[in-house]
Amino acid sequence: MIIAVDGPVAAGKGTLARRLAAALDYAYLDTGSIYRAVAAKILIAGGDPEDPKAAAAAARALTPIDLERDDLRLESVSQAASKVAAIPAVRDALLDFQRDFAAHPPAGPKGPRCGAVLDGRDIGTVVCPEADVKLFLTASVEARAARRHKELLERGEQSIYARVLQDLRERDARDSGRATAPLKAAEDAVRLDTSGMDADQAFEVAMAEVARRHDQERFQEN
Repeated sequence: MIIAVDGPVAAGKGTLARRLAAALDYAYLDTGSIYRAVAAKILIAGGDPEDPKAAAAAARALTPIDLERDDLRLESVSQAASKVAAIPAVRDALLDFQRDFAAHPPAGPKGPRCGAVLDGRDIGTVVCPEADVKLFLTASVEARAARRHKELLERGEQSIYARVLQDLRERDARDSGRATAPLKAAEDAVRLDTSGMDADQAFEVAMAEVARRHDQERFQEN
């Protein structure tokens, strides 16, 4: 089973996707980390994340060890990742990696896994349009800014709520307006507005959808 969890930044998709993967013993891939790793490589080299040539070269040179960098969660890297992700050549270079992960999830401590959970911006629409379960999380930009502001402060980074709010609005516009794989919900995705939800409530709704899909598959097999 492939579970796609999409949505804008700070909607709660990462928390939900990791929890689903742990509960189901599925492999988990934060696809945003791939783009953040590319962005980090460019920034460290002193390059421009909006330079198509530099971004494509960094994407083609990406290795699994790059996903373990300590700086991937820095706000500067996150902002650069949104710019990198808008470059078609970068998305093309990373698409096969993501699809292979979904189709052949790596084994875990308990052995082979029978499913994968991927979270990102375009999993249900572009990366894995055939995903068995598609979830699209969203929340008001004010709620997401408050979460992001709190997260940054807890990590010891300087943060001003008004600046975070403006950055999110700009990022939403960039992610939704890009020509290649824009941020949008798949037509058959289950939409969750997490503005007034806590993590437990979102998890319960998602697990119910997974169970419904499992029941549907068993019915079709019989």
